[in-house]
Amino acid sequence: MNELGNAREVFDKMPQRDVVSWNSLISGYSANGYWEEALEAFREGRLVGVVVDAFTVTSVLPACGGLMEVEQGQIVHGLVEKSGIKEDMNVSNGLLSMYFKFERLLDCQRIFDEMIFRDIVTWNIIICGFSHSGLYQESIKLFRDMVNEYEPDLLTITSVLQACGHIGDLRFGSYVHDCILENRYELDTTACNIIINMYVKCGDLAAARKVFDNMKRWDLVSWNSMISGYVENGFNKEAVDLFKTMRVDLQTDPVTFVMLFSTCTKLMNVDFAREFHCDIIKRGYDSTLIVGNALLDVYAKCGKMEHSVWQFEIMNTRGIVTWNTIIAACCHYEESYVGLKMLSRMRMEGIMPDVATVLGSLPLCSLLAAKRQGKELHGFIIRLIFESHVPVGNALIEMYSKTGSLKNAILVFENLRIKDVVTWTAMISAYGMYGEGKKALRSFQQMKKTGTIPNHIVFVAIIYVCTHSGLVQDGRACFNQMREEYNIEPRIEHYACMVDLLSRSGLLAEAEDFILSMPVQPDASMWGALLSACRASGDTETAERVVERLVELNSDDPGYNVLASNVYATLGKWDQVRTIRKSLKARGLKDPGCSWIEICNRVFIFGTSDRSFQQFKQVNELIEDLNRIMDKEGYVADLKFVLHDVGEDEKINLLYGHSERLAIAFGLLNTKEGSPLQVMKNLRVCGDCHIWKVCVKNCSEGNTS
Repeated sequence: MNELGNAREVFDKMPQRDVVSWNSLISGYSANGYWEEALEAFREGRLVGVVVDAFTVTSVLPACGGLMEVEQGQIVHGLVEKSGIKEDMNVSNGLLSMYFKFERLLDCQRIFDEMIFRDIVTWNIIICGFSHSGLYQESIKLFRDMVNEYEPDLLTITSVLQACGHIGDLRFGSYVHDCILENRYELDTTACNIIINMYVKCGDLAAARKVFDNMKRWDLVSWNSMISGYVENGFNKEAVDLFKTMRVDLQTDPVTFVMLFSTCTKLMNVDFAREFHCDIIKRGYDSTLIVGNALLDVYAKCGKMEHSVWQFEIMNTRGIVTWNTIIAACCHYEESYVGLKMLSRMRMEGIMPDVATVLGSLPLCSLLAAKRQGKELHGFIIRLIFESHVPVGNALIEMYSKTGSLKNAILVFENLRIKDVVTWTAMISAYGMYGEGKKALRSFQQMKKTGTIPNHIVFVAIIYVCTHSGLVQDGRACFNQMREEYNIEPRIEHYACMVDLLSRSGLLAEAEDFILSMPVQPDASMWGALLSACRASGDTETAERVVERLVELNSDDPGYNVLASNVYATLGKWDQVRTIRKSLKARGLKDPGCSWIEICNRVFIFGTSDRSFQQFKQVNELIEDLNRIMDKEGYVADLKFVLHDVGEDEKINLLYGHSERLAIAFGLLNTKEGSPLQVMKNLRVCGDCHIWKVCVKNCSEGNTS
């Protein structure tokens, strides 16, 4: 600026100044990035009557573009039109460049079309401008037109390669690269990086790697581009190997580590994550927010929630993404208490939740059947004006249906102005949960009338509804409609729903034939559904055949193993029971039944024969008192629901320790008389517990549900 200051001082001392003097001053300011001074000098010149020429205009236009002075730029353009210098190619190029900076693409196209003469600069400006503005097809088309008249330079070529990468045009991108090689262009590192990036985005990693290997020198962008290509295309091992080569000679940056954490997630390799974490600490990147967020995510997705929470706690800075990541992780691993606690902390620390926070938090309420927290969150959604977001409305419908409030789910549904296929699916499923099969079918018909096209998930939901409402014919009709009217090929889950529908309706032979005639290999869920129905109906002959099929599959799902064990127990085949239970124990497969109840905004969980909770003694005494009352009313424990080879007295004690009874008794002790109790379970209620619950309802003044 000192030299420019001297120039201005000389200029100010001149007794007379002509257009050349003014142009020199304006050009000096503009060329050195002093755009405000350039514009001010331009205005001063006009005030003293200087008639602008082509040189004046080409000097001041970059200043207008740099300062985003749209109005001033249009004034200059008006002067160009009046003064008759429009046909000067440098002036038109300057106008073209300025309007691209203003993102006024129609003006750019008009100026380009009106130009009688064009040079390589003109073509570069418009090709690069369209490419940077996201008009990739237009940029490529202009490049095709240009090569008929001019030989493109490296700037043009790299711009069109970027356009090819964005739209995935590998064919034309390869053609341009071949032109580079044939014409022996001298490529610098930046140009090579652009070629690598084009091939990566088009999915040709072999070509990208060939360019990478032939480079004379690499920078951080080169390595990151190649690693990113491997990560995005699922070549996770190659990404890690390349990183290990890279760090021998080059200092990595946070971007590299964030990409590598994505690889760790896909590989489910927490050891790699820990190794990279150590590198991050050594290089001092552990305080970087983007890296901290990535660490949270990778530990959670690798199943190490305790590491994820620890990483969260040691972070000095937390953004909205940090909170959303930990809340979503809690939801994924059903750590509902921790998730809701995080949501509360977030609000206490003054971080304003966004839509992603809400979508991550509502399922936490669903998992715990935490009705109060769900309503509070709904109120917060209304205050933030998020209720109009369709995904939020969908999540609210699901939350209310899973927390025992069909009425509120319907209200949310009816108030949504826009409904997508997920909205309708959520409402159909909600009706299904409450046994409202006919209403669910009506919703299904209404959905089709609105023009919303059903997808495979909707058909899973509607067949499931028919299953739990005993609507066999409707279920069959929906299954057939899926293929015949919507050309949706049934998936394994549709077949499983049909098996469940037939099994629960007592059509066991038809269900077995259906499984054996399927074009896909049946999985454990299908045989499990049929086996459960066989056990309920007492069809031991079919049950034994099905158990053999189920045992052959050797499923890792403990539920099906337990079901097979229960059938053998019903048949009195205790050796087989012991074999299955021994296998479950050896493989570490456990799925203990539990029940939970929400009281005063807290959720209490009970396991079978649980003695660890407070008030165990009072709960046990209350169950004994209730049993004495019910015995007088004629209640007799149904011992067939105890599937252990023990004596009758022990079987009765085992029934009395079922988790649902503990939850009900705890609720009766800790709520006001007449308060409704809502008990949730992770497994199906046993038949005797259901009878016991009804008897308690009749014998006590409170209600249970």
